[in-house]
Amino acid sequence: MKISTIKELLDADVLCGVESLEKEVHSACGSDMMSDVLAYVKDQAVLLTGLVNSQVIRTAEMMDMVCVVFVRSKRPTLEMIEIAEESGIVILATKKRMYEACGTLFVNGLNNTKD
Repeated sequence: MKISTIKELLDADVLCGVESLEKEVHSACGSDMMSDVLAYVKDQAVLLTGLVNSQVIRTAEMMDMVCVVFVRSKRPTLEMIEIAEESGIVILATKKRMYEACGTLFVNGLNNTKD
């Protein structure tokens, strides 16, 4: 699924990385616990989270993620956006809650396995 499709499905704002919206992603993970993300995430994943601190972006960078979606109207700091830009990570923000956002992506074909 393209990041641009995720943006549309979640009615999300693009906070950085607009030039990378056509990148493909193959899996998604919803978590506010970065230890779970480190344990379970596959390459080229999207991270959905309500946790707003720079460790989220550092974790996404370490796990080769290409997109972070902040749920529940959470907004990253300017420092977080700068780190994401340097790392080539797209940052989206949606008003949707984690459950709804993850469910929307799942029913539209994005899951946690590569085909």
